[in-house]
Amino acid sequence: MIASLSLILLCQLIGEVFVRGLGLPMPGPVIGLILLLLLLLARDRFPQIARGPLQGDGVESASRGLLAVLSLLFVPAGVGVVQKLHLLAEHGIALLLILAASVV
Repeated sequence: MIASLSLILLCQLIGEVFVRGLGLPMPGPVIGLILLLLLLLARDRFPQIARGPLQGDGVESASRGLLAVLSLLFVPAGVGVVQKLHLLAEHGIALLLILAASVV
């Protein structure tokens, strides 16, 4: 499990370095996710790659473990929103308009 989590974080780190190195206007974890997807697809197509954390369903079980506690990762963001509630009350309408415009 630790090796699989390390692989997931390594892919995220590689994506972050790639994006910052090339100055791309996109999040690094997106590139890391694409890299991880390519690794998993290559593992299924070429059995000789299936070693270490790619062996078996290690990455999948680590991902399920992360998804099980995903809600805990939103606690700091929720605390930040509660701490800045006065700003939300002050600029709430503007924020809603900006969010609606960005969705459209």
